[in-house]
Amino acid sequence: MRRRTLVIGFAAAAAAAVALVVAFHGPKPPEQAASSRTAPAEQALKSAAVEMREVDLDYSAEAVVEAVRQSTVSAQIAGRIVDLRFDVGDYVKKGEVIARIDERAVSQAEAASVAQVREAQAALANARAQYERSKQLLAQKFISQAALDQAESNYKSAQARVSALLAGAGQAATERSFATIVAPYTGVVSARYVELGEMATPGKPLFTGFDPSTLRVVANVPQTDVAAIQAVSKARVEVPSVGKWIDVKSIVVVPSADPRTHTSRIRLELPADVRGVYPGVYARAHFVVGRALKLLAPRAAILRRSEVTAVYVVDDKGAPSLRQVRLGETADENYVEVLAGVEPGERVALEPVKAGMATARP
Repeated sequence: MRRRTLVIGFAAAAAAAVALVVAFHGPKPPEQAASSRTAPAEQALKSAAVEMREVDLDYSAEAVVEAVRQSTVSAQIAGRIVDLRFDVGDYVKKGEVIARIDERAVSQAEAASVAQVREAQAALANARAQYERSKQLLAQKFISQAALDQAESNYKSAQARVSALLAGAGQAATERSFATIVAPYTGVVSARYVELGEMATPGKPLFTGFDPSTLRVVANVPQTDVAAIQAVSKARVEVPSVGKWIDVKSIVVVPSADPRTHTSRIRLELPADVRGVYPGVYARAHFVVGRALKLLAPRAAILRRSEVTAVYVVDDKGAPSLRQVRLGETADENYVEVLAGVEPGERVALEPVKAGMATARP
């Protein structure tokens, strides 16, 4: 009897579980199903129109960034390095102390020079007094003219000795100042060649720095294109590593040419407020040589997968469809030229990944 009761109870529990599953996972009402199908369509894709626009026709050339003001600070005296205050990447102001060299030897040399000057000044005072007395004695006929001439010669010799020793003392003081190395201008430390405690010798490099507010881009272009570049004298610089496009301040054509490559060097001065760009960085110079009408599409709409370049074209109902395109030159940081694949006025999705997910939904 007890066993039959347990079986009936188990059957009732199973039936309740099946009913619960049907309640949660059964077919949805028509209203709810329609709502789930239309939810993705309500999320409109951001899009922009492909349009014909007159843009600058440019000539592109590979270039490199360099610093107009860059220098290597070297030691001017011998001694052990006792202080290093900056390292690579540090920002240094003009006149700040960047390193110190042990100055005890040059301090002793300066002290010896000062002592010699004082001795010579005392001898000069004595020679001056002797010369003045000799003039008085000659007036009284107590000494000869030869004795006065000798006193005058001793006086002038003492003057010359003081002048020479003063110059030597100044040189010693100058050499002592070389023990403290200061920044010649405001800039950034790009290299450090010594460590604390190493021996410095005259001419040994200590630091290399550059002024980030004086940067320029240098490019080599064929001689046949120099005239067109000079006629417009307008250019932009693209720095692919940081994704920047920079308007240059001025263009200078170096008045010389390479006879082997038949190219001329052109310098493009960058603005002082450029950030994230350093000497040696690869850049691309875009020289304006005219104007042309081109079909442009937003760069954000371009989708690249392996060897396929495509965009998602959005129709009037907001539905995206994938279409392969062929691109031309880059117009600027926001637009790229389209040679084939889309027509003027068509709209393309600015979020191609999101558009692809929308087309993947059933």
